[in-house]
Amino acid sequence: MAKRDYYEVLGISRDASVEDLKKAYRKIAVQNHPDRNPGDAGAEERFKEAAEAYEVLANPEKRQAYDQFGFAGVDGLGGGGPQGFSSSRDFEDVFGDFSDIFGSFFGGGGRGRSSGRGRSRGADLRYDLQIPFTDAAFGTKAEILYEREASCDVCNGSGASAGSGRKTCPTCGGAGQVRRSSGFFSVASVCPSCQGAGTVIEEPCSSCAGSGVKKKRQRIKVTIPAGVSHGQRITIPSQGDAPRGGGEAGDLHVVIHIQPHKHFERDNYDLYCAVPVSITQAALGAELKVSTLDGKRVKVKVPAGTQDGKILRLRNEGIPVPNSANRRGDMYIKLRVVVPARMSSKAKELLREFSRLEGEELQPEPIPLKEL
Repeated sequence: MAKRDYYEVLGISRDASVEDLKKAYRKIAVQNHPDRNPGDAGAEERFKEAAEAYEVLANPEKRQAYDQFGFAGVDGLGGGGPQGFSSSRDFEDVFGDFSDIFGSFFGGGGRGRSSGRGRSRGADLRYDLQIPFTDAAFGTKAEILYEREASCDVCNGSGASAGSGRKTCPTCGGAGQVRRSSGFFSVASVCPSCQGAGTVIEEPCSSCAGSGVKKKRQRIKVTIPAGVSHGQRITIPSQGDAPRGGGEAGDLHVVIHIQPHKHFERDNYDLYCAVPVSITQAALGAELKVSTLDGKRVKVKVPAGTQDGKILRLRNEGIPVPNSANRRGDMYIKLRVVVPARMSSKAKELLREFSRLEGEELQPEPIPLKEL
């Protein structure tokens, strides 16, 4: 059967870049890999065909010869067939960029490990904590209860029973990896017996079944600093999961969720609230006492002729700024002029007199938008 053009095999143009070449080969190789398609002769043939095309086109010298003379140009250069792998590069070199893909269907993977010989650090944990608005502003201590994998107190995390230890894994001979062969190539994957550690336990601990860890409910106190923000993480070292077989525990990340306040909103370290004033207070001016977030009563002067929506600022009455002694944001007060829903006859009479004296406009012009 006549060979197909190498560019056609990989589905790329003749001016395709090296990166495009790799991507095309990766896609075909993953889809047609023999271990993923057991017993499918067609898939194996497509896999070998793609490997042959890649082996030639990935080599600049061979690609130039192929572009100029076709298949005749690569005969005798070590390409043009699976045997080219043995003379110029082995399978692992060609697939060096794709080891994570093949590991996924060979049972390996290697993600989350510090080396090929198992985990040396436990997993980090997350705890979502809701706290009141004022506690976030001024700081507090919160007690939390959560579950983690702790080091077994019987075997001290080793996983082995007393007087026992670990021995070289008989499956991989201590390498932590096993190889699988398929035709002209071989692929390494994590040893299924020792999970990459290279050793196995002689007599597993009866308390933890050899894992070295046990589930534990743990109660700890967390210090919440003043000025903490919504969504901020507080990391507590070594309070996450302990690793199986011994090693360093992961961290605990406490994520802060701040409950809304009835009267205040927050923007960074500034506070915002709204305070009602009467018609006469707005017209004549007044001195009010307004509550701050920490419960103080602060004097606020309302200027005569205040309009609805006017904003006043109280300096240094906002949220404490972390790591800054005595420094706080500001507090902004929006004045809302409140019209009474019910009035006495005397009050109505006085307002009518006020309206007559002021000569209020009965055909007002719209207010320019820029003044709003």
